[in-house]
Amino acid sequence: MAEPLTDAERRAELPALGASGWAAVPGRDAIRKVWKFRNFSEAWGFMTQAALAAEKLNHHPEWSNTYNVVDVTLSTHDCNGLSRLDLRLAAAMDRLAPKAEVVADHGAPILSLCQERAARG
Repeated sequence: MAEPLTDAERRAELPALGASGWAAVPGRDAIRKVWKFRNFSEAWGFMTQAALAAEKLNHHPEWSNTYNVVDVTLSTHDCNGLSRLDLRLAAAMDRLAPKAEVVADHGAPILSLCQERAARG
């Protein structure tokens, strides 16, 4: 079973993840990041590579995909909060998508490319 992050680990590790676009999830001991890719193929390719990284760690994200948008939440269900597994998977995902746009404002509506085109008419 995974162990929750200590306070020292949180202070040491979470600021760098925050700088790369990961943010705390309100009401949960979890982190979230949203990427926008150029198209569906890039988003799907990222998800495929991320799935392989998750399998190697035996740690799987909560995620969704709408066309070019991939929304990921990480938390370790075994310990009901953040663990080193989340840090490792977040770092692996960041390495897989260095050119994708990161959506920093999780409170605003996050529209996929298709939704943006539809809104423009």
